[in-house]
Amino acid sequence: MATCPVGHDSSDEEYCDTCGALMSGTPAQGVPEAGAASAGPAAQGGGGQPGACPDCGAPPSGRFCETCGYDFVLGGGGRTAPPAAQPAQPSRPATTAGTAPPAQPWQPAQPVQPGRPAQSWQPAQPVESPRSWQPAQPVQPAPPVSPAASGGTGQVPAGGWVAVIAGDRAYYDSMIAQGGPDAAWVAFPPYCPERRVHLSGAEMRIGRRRQSRPMVPEIDLSEPPEDPGVSHLHAVLLAQPGGTWQLVDPGSANGTLVNGKAVEVNVPVPLEDGDRVHVGAWTVITVRKA
Repeated sequence: MATCPVGHDSSDEEYCDTCGALMSGTPAQGVPEAGAASAGPAAQGGGGQPGACPDCGAPPSGRFCETCGYDFVLGGGGRTAPPAAQPAQPSRPATTAGTAPPAQPWQPAQPVQPGRPAQSWQPAQPVESPRSWQPAQPVQPAPPVSPAASGGTGQVPAGGWVAVIAGDRAYYDSMIAQGGPDAAWVAFPPYCPERRVHLSGAEMRIGRRRQSRPMVPEIDLSEPPEDPGVSHLHAVLLAQPGGTWQLVDPGSANGTLVNGKAVEVNVPVPLEDGDRVHVGAWTVITVRKA
């Protein structure tokens, strides 16, 4: 344990733990050395007391004078009010056995430049008013469907297929009976109108549209009422050369049933006229051949 020029015991051999004085070398101006209190009148400050403040004569009680703010380490005043008594800092634990971690050198506060009035803080840039969230790219609307696809009276082309979308209360009750973390808040919709989508092209995706990117499945189950158990890409209907369709589940969260039988992931399942495909919490899709 070393002693600083002011007389404090310090575990840091470079700077005092209590007042921050340099441990080696000549004490700074105005800082009394250990034992200076009994050195006689030659070591007395401006107030006639040993080690007293040279500006106001107050007895020293730390690094700064409690009366005028004189800095016993660097010399000079500059503090407008006496600093609050600073408690002694506890010695920091050593990083290795018997060795204390090196202390960070004390840096004095930047003095206020005279002649310049204090300025109130201003942000670097004016704060803009919050903006309502906008998607990075607008969601592309679903392609228009024929009257038959929307449930109208139009005729489906000969040899074509149509997907009839509806809600199945019995399937919903069986899913809720199985339990699960979301079963308590998923409720069967009071109104679930039947919709028809004409199957065309090479593939028809079944799922829910994403708000973050313009991906709209051909059989979109996010339209009210939205089925929360349907994945964004839940299943895919693939057209076959003979005019038939197959269903593939690429790995949906809640799985897919065809006529009550679970579909294996990435295993194509041929579809026949009248097959019932269950997805999500209550949705049933019946494929029919015109």
